[in-house]
Amino acid sequence: MRVRSFQLSDASQVMELLQVALSEECYEDTKRAFARQLSWDSELIMVTEADGEIVGVLIGTIDQNLGCIYRVAVHPNYRRQGVGKNLVTAMEQRFQQRKVSRIMVAGDEHNLAAMPLYEAMGYAGKILEAFQKLGIAAAHTLSRS
Repeated sequence: MRVRSFQLSDASQVMELLQVALSEECYEDTKRAFARQLSWDSELIMVTEADGEIVGVLIGTIDQNLGCIYRVAVHPNYRRQGVGKNLVTAMEQRFQQRKVSRIMVAGDEHNLAAMPLYEAMGYAGKILEAFQKLGIAAAHTLSRS
């Protein structure tokens, strides 16, 4: 498996993955956010590829120096194999390259299943009320290296 930046040729596979991995309501919300992020900055969408197939996707965004992990989706057959963790780690590196000093995790009801992953990666703590119309569950400060 390898994590890489999204490419336009991945769009249909990502949409299929989102439909398989997310609830119908979450899929509807996420496909709008996906399209919006594509128009803003496709470098903040990361995918995991296994055997030529997209098995994981992470949609992030940046507002000034704040990074937000909006949604992680992993194909059910690849869950609990490190796909989500590898995507978050790759996005953290992308945020560091962009001089992001703080990362937020979207804390909407659709991200509840991923909260143990975020907590294990250090995203536990203060609850914030809103971030670009998203609920934020936790913040994590990047150390400057």
